[in-house]
Amino acid sequence: MKSKFKADLSKEQHLAPLLNLYYQKHLKRYSFQRFVDLEQQLLGIDLILTNKKDGATYFVDEKAQLDYINESLPTFAFELFYSKKGIQKEGWLFDVSKKTHFYALVTSIFSDEKNLFTSCNITFVNREKLIQHLTGLGLHQERFQEIATKHNGHHGKLGLEKLHPWHEGYLFFSTQNKAEQPVNLILKLDYLIAIGVAKRLV
Repeated sequence: MKSKFKADLSKEQHLAPLLNLYYQKHLKRYSFQRFVDLEQQLLGIDLILTNKKDGATYFVDEKAQLDYINESLPTFAFELFYSKKGIQKEGWLFDVSKKTHFYALVTSIFSDEKNLFTSCNITFVNREKLIQHLTGLGLHQERFQEIATKHNGHHGKLGLEKLHPWHEGYLFFSTQNKAEQPVNLILKLDYLIAIGVAKRLV
């Protein structure tokens, strides 16, 4: 697991310059400061955006689909729960210790024959608006906990009453193929944009 963690960290570091270029080009109203220290990242902060006009600051957590290089997926996985030493832990979406205002979802990451990242898509998701929308559907933290407990040991896709599995989203339990056994909420990027909680940057 450590080697995979280091490999992912290396990929993130190599991806950062491309993301910085996109931010500079498409977020001209903002200055940004990138963090690389673990303490800030554990709080869900990879960079701080500062509005040049009014000084307002926003904490951004970058989430990149680094397991799917040179692929374009229409969905993104939001972590609800994971297991550590056999104990279920809270995932980053509802974790109150996270200070994240926005998720920068990095998808459709492409690289060339030299393994240099050449392009990607970035979708900004307002965390508070997303949680409010889910809560309005009755999909709050406690409800997800009830579902996870009821389906403990389940592996694979699980539909939700309030979300269309093809057009909106569903749950996915990775109990057999991942050490941390995450329970993820899989949401369509187009759905997030359509309901007004996300915007495509590039």
